[in-house]
Amino acid sequence: MDEPHEASTHARVELTPAAAALIRQLRAAHGPLMFHQSGGCCDGSAPMCYPDGEFRTGGSDVLLERLVVDGVEEPVPFWMSVSQHEVWRHTRLIVDVVEGRGSGFSLEAPEGVRFLIRSRLI
Repeated sequence: MDEPHEASTHARVELTPAAAALIRQLRAAHGPLMFHQSGGCCDGSAPMCYPDGEFRTGGSDVLLERLVVDGVEEPVPFWMSVSQHEVWRHTRLIVDVVEGRGSGFSLEAPEGVRFLIRSRLI
């Protein structure tokens, strides 16, 4: 398996206050966290939150950023598939939270909310 790599251009990922609050809640319940943003369809195109290391990354993934969240001891890595990064590399990614059930694989699913990416051209 190829090693994952960091984005060659500085990707900008930020959190809304609601997303940061949910990350604090999930961190308290599940330990260190990570995100992976794939280019899949349906919920596969939403940022998925996992216990850190539970989603296996490799050469087809880019580490965009290590998110620093007040109240969380360690940075939260935010990964994206290389193909998705090619499409979104000129955008600022904003991780937000909306009501509604997302994927059953993402940690926030039982909370009745889901993470959502909003974007802005940079």
